[in-house]
Amino acid sequence: MQETLATSTLSVPSRSSVSTQDKFSTAGQTLSTGPRPPRHSIVPPPSKSKGWNSRTKFHQMRRTITEDTEWSLAIVPLLTELCIQHIVKNFQNNPLLKQLLPQHQQKVLNLLSPDLPLAVTANLIDDENYWRRCCTQRWPVCHVAKHGGSWKRLFFERHLENLIKHFIPGTTDPAVILDLLPLCRNYVRRLHVDQFLPPVQLPPPHGELSDSGSDVELEEPTTDHYQLGDLVAGLSHLEELDLVYGVKDCGMNFEWNLFLFTYRDCHSLAATIKACHTLKIFRLTRSKVDDDKARILIRSLLDHPALEELDLSHNLIGDRGARAAAKLLSHSHLRVLDLANNQVRAPGAQSLAHALAHNTNLTSLNLRLNCIEDEGGQALAHALQTNKCLTTLHLGGNELSEPTATLLSQVLTVNTTLTSINLSCNHIGLDGGKQLLEGMSDNKTLLEFDLRLSDVAQESEYLIGQALCANREAAHQRALNPSHFMSPVMAKGPENPAG
Repeated sequence: MQETLATSTLSVPSRSSVSTQDKFSTAGQTLSTGPRPPRHSIVPPPSKSKGWNSRTKFHQMRRTITEDTEWSLAIVPLLTELCIQHIVKNFQNNPLLKQLLPQHQQKVLNLLSPDLPLAVTANLIDDENYWRRCCTQRWPVCHVAKHGGSWKRLFFERHLENLIKHFIPGTTDPAVILDLLPLCRNYVRRLHVDQFLPPVQLPPPHGELSDSGSDVELEEPTTDHYQLGDLVAGLSHLEELDLVYGVKDCGMNFEWNLFLFTYRDCHSLAATIKACHTLKIFRLTRSKVDDDKARILIRSLLDHPALEELDLSHNLIGDRGARAAAKLLSHSHLRVLDLANNQVRAPGAQSLAHALAHNTNLTSLNLRLNCIEDEGGQALAHALQTNKCLTTLHLGGNELSEPTATLLSQVLTVNTTLTSINLSCNHIGLDGGKQLLEGMSDNKTLLEFDLRLSDVAQESEYLIGQALCANREAAHQRALNPSHFMSPVMAKGPENPAG
C-alpha cells in the first residue's frame, strides 16, 4: 500500500504511454483531491525514461529522511503564533499588548511570566487571570474575598504590606516603599500590617553605659518605627488601616521594647489618619496603647468625614481613654466601637452610656473583658431605654450581676433595635436569669443572647433560647413577605382611607 501511495505521488505520466496514463489516472485523481504533501517532503524531478522504479525511489526517500536530523513531520507554525512568541519573549523590553487584537492579547497574557517587573505590568495589565497566577505563585493561601474579589488588588496590598513589615528604620531605604506608589495607588484600599520592626540597636561604646535611669529615657526615641505619613498620603483610595506595633517570630531575641508604640509613633500616626479623609476603618490592636496615646489618636479623629469603625481592642485604655471615645461618638459618624480587653471601669462606662443615650449612629459596642461592674452596666442599661440605633452589645467578662440583669430585662420590654446581647462570663445568677426571661417574654426583636458561664439556671437559659428561636423565625418570615407585615396605615395608603 505504501509503495502504491509513493508511486502515485512521485510519478509523472508520459505523453507517449497511454497505458501508463490509464494506470495512474485513479491515483492522479486522488492526488488532486487529497491532502497536499508536507513542505519538507522530498519530491524528485520527473524521470525522462518511460519507466519509474517506484521501489528504488521510495527507499531513497526514506533514507534521505532518516539521515536529515532537521527533518520533521510537524507543520510549520503560523506567522501569528511566531509573532506572539516573539512578543512574549521580549515583553519586558518592548511590552506590546494594547495594540494587539483581543484574541491575541489573551494569548500573550496566558504566556507571560508572573516574574515580570511591576514597572512593566502594574499599569498595563488588568487581566485577573494573570494577577491570580502572580498571587498563587507567591503566597500559598490567598483570600481574594477580603480584597474586594480582585486578584490585582490582593497582589498589591499584600506586596505593600510585606515591604512595610520588613522595613528597618535607619537601614532600609524609604524609596523601596515610596517608589511603589505610582504603581499601586489605584489598587490599594486596605492595609493590614501586623509587624513593625524597630531600628537596629547597636551596642554602646565600651565604658559609656551608665547605670542611671537616664538610659531608659534615651531608649524610646531609638525604637521609633516606620512612619506611614508619606505612604498613606499617596494612597488616594485607602479605606481600611489595620495595624499592630509588634514583632513576630522574634525567638530568643525577645525584648519588651520590641512591642513599644512610642509617642513619636503615636503623633505621626494621628496626623496620618487625620489627613486620610477616605479612611473608613481604623484598627490599632495589641500595641500597648494607654490613655494618653488613645486621647492623641481620638483627638485627630474628631469630625472625621468618613470614619465608621474604630477598633482599639487589646490595649491598656482606661477611663480617660473611654471618655475620649465617648466624645468621639458625639463628633463623628462612628458605627462600630471596639474597646474589648482594656482597662475600662465604671466611670468610663458611664461616659460611654451618656453619649450612647443621645447617639443616632452607633450600631455596635464591644466592651468585653473590661471591669465596668454593675455601676457601669446599669448606666448602659439606662441609655438603651432611649437609644434607638444600637443593635449589638457585648458586655462579656465585666463582673456584672443581678442588678444589671434587672435593668436589662426592662430594656428588653421597650427596646426594638437590639438584635444581639452578650453577657457571658458574668455573675448574673438564678434570679437575674429569671428577670431576663421575663423581659424576653415581651421582646420580639432580639435574635442572639449569650448567657454562657453566667450562673443562669438551665431552665431559664432554655426558655430564653426558645423565645429567640421564635423571634428568628418571625424575622425570617418578615424577610420573605415584607408586604404582609406592613402597618395597616401603610397598607391602606392615602388614597384608600378606612370606609
